[in-house]
Amino acid sequence: MIRLVLYDIDGTLIASGGAGVRAFAAVARSTFGISNGTAHLNFAGRTDLSIIREFFLAHEIRVDRANFDRFLDDYVFWLDHFLHQLPGRVLPGVLESIETLRRLPDGPLVGLLTGNIRLGAEIKLRHYRLWDPFEVGAFADDHEDRDVIAAIARDRAIERLRRSISGEEILVIGDTPLDIRCARAIGARCLAVATGGVSYEDLLAHHADWTVRSLNEVDLGSLCDARLAISPGPGRTRA
Repeated sequence: MIRLVLYDIDGTLIASGGAGVRAFAAVARSTFGISNGTAHLNFAGRTDLSIIREFFLAHEIRVDRANFDRFLDDYVFWLDHFLHQLPGRVLPGVLESIETLRRLPDGPLVGLLTGNIRLGAEIKLRHYRLWDPFEVGAFADDHEDRDVIAAIARDRAIERLRRSISGEEILVIGDTPLDIRCARAIGARCLAVATGGVSYEDLLAHHADWTVRSLNEVDLGSLCDARLAISPGPGRTRA
């Protein structure tokens, strides 16, 4: 039985219209004086800290705590600004999936597993009125490596539930191969959803336990029951 469900944010819960990427670019320009500083950076599935580190190294900026703090302090200001300027949305099936989990008798703990810093995650999800359902989580503040963040999220859930949780009792929901990888790092099951920047066909090649085009295509109530028995069908693949 699934005891813990961990959602990624960008491309899984929400599409922010590129607010995070725009905010990174604004900090590069306004704080560090570098135009187009994020043009060659890959954001999908990565942690904020790893992206910032790559930016610093590419532009020969000292990689130290003071510069990370400067970047992130300005980033959250710009993030809030762009969230109000750009069109964004909650992705299909998200609200229904969360409500389904909340209605389950003895349902799982619902949390976040994200490469966003905690304040960035909160700013994004509060903007879309999605912050409150999540009871536990781990973030880029906790570690730069997403696989380690997964372990931290698991350990916080164990502390919250006051019982051990095996990998098979954890479900990670994400939209990139890196989400699948971090689920595997803690022995968890993974539901890959093609609502971000990675196509359904490309996600299939990474062999998540289940792959769907959107959360509308999966019944999380059935998936989280004791048998974990969701039948493969149109748009559903069991690895």
